[in-house]
Amino acid sequence: MAHSHAHAHTSGCSHSLSAAHLDRAMLVGVACNTLFVAAEAVAGWAAGSLALLADAGHNAGDVLGLLLAWGASWLARRPPSRRYTWGLRRSTIYAALANAVLLLVACGGIAWEAVHRLRSPEPVAGPIMIAVAALGVVVNTLTALMFLKGHGDANVRGAFLHMAADAAVSLGVVLAGAAIAVTGAVWIDPVVSLGVAAVIVAGTWGLFRESLDLALDAVPRCVVPEAIEAALAALPGVSEVHDLHVWGASTSEVSLTAHLVTPEGSDRDALLAAAEALLRGTFGIAHSTIQIEGPAAGPACRQRPAETL
Repeated sequence: MAHSHAHAHTSGCSHSLSAAHLDRAMLVGVACNTLFVAAEAVAGWAAGSLALLADAGHNAGDVLGLLLAWGASWLARRPPSRRYTWGLRRSTIYAALANAVLLLVACGGIAWEAVHRLRSPEPVAGPIMIAVAALGVVVNTLTALMFLKGHGDANVRGAFLHMAADAAVSLGVVLAGAAIAVTGAVWIDPVVSLGVAAVIVAGTWGLFRESLDLALDAVPRCVVPEAIEAALAALPGVSEVHDLHVWGASTSEVSLTAHLVTPEGSDRDALLAAAEALLRGTFGIAHSTIQIEGPAAGPACRQRPAETL
């Protein structure tokens, strides 16, 4: 048997932001959004606007989410140790999952309070809603743009989606404030709050499913295992591919293990080199482990009964 371990610094999904760029974006994003949350919460309380208070709560969750994403990206860059031989790269997966769960829970609270306001409407200061939410459109849009290039990393994409959704939600609040100022219909405020919750759920559900899949070692959605298996099987000298496993080592890295069956007497070193070049160049696999077996080894491995751990 022959084994090979191949390492690459790219992902099969997409390119990610550089560490320095990400750190700068996180620092600016956290600082700007923290200041905005404080201003929005004060204005929402003074105006009696649930839409502003709901959006402030959501933005506070986003600040926490940015901190989680930032902390996870820092942990992912820590070198492996004797105890954590893979390093702490998977922390980005758990941060993305935590962000998604946090936002979905917040949606429930927003919707609950909005229904209560629909039953017992309260007066709202429309002009204050317009001014604060307009500021939110600017802050959230600028923050989202800083994460735009990192869309291939679920951890970074979570931050981008939060900020982009916030910009859209703030725009909705601006329109609601204008409508209240013109019509005096206070029911518009809780309706906008329900819209806020709907936008958050729509933007978060995909991230939740993807991060949950990654946490369960599912094949990343940007990877087609059938295509990888077919490409490996098409390499000269490969008669069979089995025990192919693909999973996310982090939110931006893909790992793979596979067994290749080849006839006796074949050039296994050349085959290993070709397989590594294929996985690295065509599929961008971050870490691959290839085992080459003779024609008798493949079936025997699969027929061997499982051992008790």
